[in-house]
This record gives sequence, structure tokens and C-alpha cells, in this order.
Amino acid sequence: MNTETLEITGMTCDACARHVERALRNVPGVHTAEVSYPQGTARVIAASVLQANALAGAVAAAGYGAIRQETARSAAPRPERSSETLRRIGGGAADGQSLRIAVVGSGGGAMAAALKAAEGGAAVTLIERGTIGGTCVNVGCVPSKILIQAAHIAHLRRESPFDAGVSAAPVAVDRPALLAQQQRRVEELRRDKYERVLAQKSTITVIQGHARFHDKHSLTVSASDGGERQVPFDRCLIATGASPAVPPIPGLADTPYWTSTDALASDHIPQRLAVIGSSVVAVELAQAYARLGSAVTILARSTLFFREDPAIGAAIEEAFGAEGLTVLTHTQATQVSYEGGEFLLVTNRGQVRADRLLVATGRTPNTGDLNLETIGITRDARGAIIVDDHLRTSAPNVFAAGDCTDRPQFVYVAAAAGTRAAINMMGGEAILDLATMPAVVFTDPQVATVGLSEADAHGRNVETDSRTVPLDVVPRALVNFETRGFIKLVAEAGSGRLLGVQVVAPHAGEIIQTAALAIRAGMTVHELADQLFPYLTMVEGLKLAAQTFTKDVRQLSCCAG
Repeated sequence: MNTETLEITGMTCDACARHVERALRNVPGVHTAEVSYPQGTARVIAASVLQANALAGAVAAAGYGAIRQETARSAAPRPERSSETLRRIGGGAADGQSLRIAVVGSGGGAMAAALKAAEGGAAVTLIERGTIGGTCVNVGCVPSKILIQAAHIAHLRRESPFDAGVSAAPVAVDRPALLAQQQRRVEELRRDKYERVLAQKSTITVIQGHARFHDKHSLTVSASDGGERQVPFDRCLIATGASPAVPPIPGLADTPYWTSTDALASDHIPQRLAVIGSSVVAVELAQAYARLGSAVTILARSTLFFREDPAIGAAIEEAFGAEGLTVLTHTQATQVSYEGGEFLLVTNRGQVRADRLLVATGRTPNTGDLNLETIGITRDARGAIIVDDHLRTSAPNVFAAGDCTDRPQFVYVAAAAGTRAAINMMGGEAILDLATMPAVVFTDPQVATVGLSEADAHGRNVETDSRTVPLDVVPRALVNFETRGFIKLVAEAGSGRLLGVQVVAPHAGEIIQTAALAIRAGMTVHELADQLFPYLTMVEGLKLAAQTFTKDVRQLSCCAG
């Protein structure tokens, strides 16, 4: 029999020890595994010599770290672990030293990776050239959702489905006061969730400066004062995010146009706002500014959400039209000028004039100044770093996560990728599986999707059977007097296996995770229809949509099972 003794990091209770035991026992060849939370050790007995990386990967995949003591060749563990020479599983560092991991960036993916690597015992150097926290907390998710919620409140005070019984009131928007409130919360979250967290981790060193690759095992970091330093590493994670893309429209560069960053930081509401773009950022900010008082015109090169089920774009366009937004589909600006405080956009459908212009046509990966060519990292046509499902780049010891890669640009995807990249940098085999990745657009009504659309399924040669229910059959939507939108289920023909869900509804984002779990579990629409859902919730709409595969739900009584 052969015995391995490991030190386990990251455990906080006996339940953690049981999780590690189960993970180790599932490794092929393991006869038994005993884990002690008080001692922080694991004793693994196997019939043959085990691969250290297999044990490390199993522990890492369970969410913990493993440090290997020298292999014992008998069934009895060595009594004094302090006398053992420790070696970080995964290699790359000298014996007796921690694995050195460099993380370039400090956003969601970078932070997740740095914390996970530090938890596993690595010595982490995090390098940030700008503001700690990256896009999401500073100029993305957090401030945009605050602005959207403020606009929602303004809209409800101006009008609601209950105006007949609850009188509306004139709305006065104090944008400087809203902006101050927004920035206070941004600064609070950046301080509490990023700066303080990093300050409390003794194994994470933070360097302010611009990093670029010197060679395959070191970075050159240029500080703002002009000084430079070398940062050696055994493994490196690139998590530099992305920046607003600017299309090459003649004249645009010579005007004071807004990006999403500018729109979120503006202290005034323009009387007229033109928006170039048709996807998430464009539509969210367009509706928010319209509800705060701007006359908004959206220029969409194709249709709204042209990559999604066509019904989604049609539903949002109808909702926007009801609120007074102008949506110009199949419209492109061919010239932009600015004179006398006014923008003039020449388009294939005539001229558009506005006081402010928001350009929201996507985001470009921040990879152009990292000297990636030096270490042979491959990028796609957009400049995004190409990674595999383990977050590995084309350079053997370099990983990447977040918006700088070719994966979907969502902060929760970045964070999941960062965690898994850290596990893999320390010898694990964690995979980023995006098969059931939910996505939410925070318009009103919201848009939420997961899995395959009908077009996606057909593109994979999968025959589908789909059902769409309007919200006027969902009891909660009826009692809210908010019946704009629909719920659509896409199932595999014959088996009824749920493949995808598209929702346009108030609180669609609160519905979609249930759908994601159902797809992950391999449920059929018939199994979904048979589940218990609480009455008078929006998520009950999933059950009703599933029931439509076998019956007419309009003929059911309330909460019929």
C-alpha cells in the first residue's frame, strides 16, 4: 500500500473536511482517505503510486488547496508533519517555496483568481494600472444598475398601472444628487469588496503600474513615476478587461461623444440623446435616460438584440415605443459632426440631431499593450485572447480570464473563470462550462435567456418543439397589471428535454436561474410541468409554459397542478 499525506488549506469546519474526503475518495486508485479539520491534513491510502496532480486537482475542484508532504512508502503516516519538506503541487516553484502567481488586472476575474490562489498557498502579485476593482464596480454593473433603478423609480412616480387609484406626481430629477449617491455606493463597494479584502491578504502583493511581458516567466511593470521593476512568476493570469469600442464613423472622433463610462458619470440629463447601438449597454442606458427626462433616439444597425430570438427585439421595441423612445432599425450613421452644442448624424434614413451622443457598440479587449507577441499568445480578430475550457492560453504557463478573452463578457463569467484558472494554475483540472450560462438585460421589461434558442438548436441539427406563453396567462403578471412580454421554452423534439428558455418580463432575471438549473439537471418539460411552484410568483410562468406542451393553460383554474 502507498500513502500520501497532504496539508489542506481553505477548510473552515468539519463539513469542509468531509467535502475533501469525498473528493479524494473519487480519485481512481484511492483506497481510503481520512481528512482532519483540526490538524489540516489528509491521509490518502492507495494500492499503487498516485499522481500528485490527480490528488491536487480533486482537492482544488472541491474548492480547497493541497500541499503535499514527501511521499510515504508505508501504510503508517509520519508523525511530525513539521519535519517534512513541503512542495506545492503543480510545480514551477523551487522546493520549499510557494508557487509564484502574477495576476494582471483587479476586476472580477482577477480578484477571484488572486483570492483562490492565495487560499491555496500561492504567493500572488496583483498588478493594476488604473483603479482597483476594474469595470464592474467602478464604471459598469454597479453604477449602471443604480442609474437604471433611479430611472425606474422616476418612471413609476410619473406613471404606473395603478394610476386610477394611486395618483401620479410630477417628477423633478436632480441628476447631480443622484450621481453623488451613485458614486458613494461605488466607492463603498470598491473599498469593502476590493481594497480592504486585498489589504487583509498577506500573501497578495498589490503593485500599481502598467504590466507587459518581458519573457515567458517575468513581467516588466512601469509605474506612473517612470520607474520600472521586474515581476517574476511561475504562472500568470491575464485579466485586463475591455474598453468601450468606437466604430470608425467619419467625423465621430472629432466630437465630444459619450461612451458608457461618460454616460454613467454625467451630472446632467440632455434634452435630446442619440444612441448608436442595439445590444445590452445601448438599450439599458437609452431607457434609463429616457425615464430621467431625455428624448431618446436609438440607431440600430439591424434590429434590437439581433443575435437573439427575433421576438425579444420586437417585444422591447414595442415597450420602448410605448414609453416614447424612437427606435430606428436598419439604420447606420455615415457621418457625425458637432457644432454649436448640437450633434448632427447623417444616416441612411435621414438626419438625426441631438444634444448628446452615446456610442455603445460593444467592448474591445484590453490586450494591445501587453507585449503578448513576445510569449506567443494567440488572439482573435477582435484582439481577444483565445483560451480553452481550462482558461489556458497558447503560452503554457499563462492563463486568461474575463472580458479580455474570447468568452462572454459578463462579470460572473469572469469571476468563475478566474477561480477555475487559479485552480488550474496550481495543478487542478477545473473546467469553465458555459452550457447553462444565464444572461440578463436590465431593461423594463427585462430580458433573460439561458441555453439554446430555436435557431441555435437547428444550427446544431437538433429538432425542436417549442412553446411561447404571453404574460397574460401568468397570474402574478395579471395581478401586477404588467403583462408585457412572454416566456418561451425550447425543447428537444421527441424526448421533451429542455434545451433553452427566453423570457421577456418584469423580473425576468429572477426567473432565469430556475430555468438554468432545470437545464443543468437534464429535466424534460414534462418534469418541469410537474414541479411545485409557489402561486403568484413570476417564476410560476415556467411551469405554465411547460404545461402548454400537453394542455391549454387558459382552461386551467388558478394554481392548477
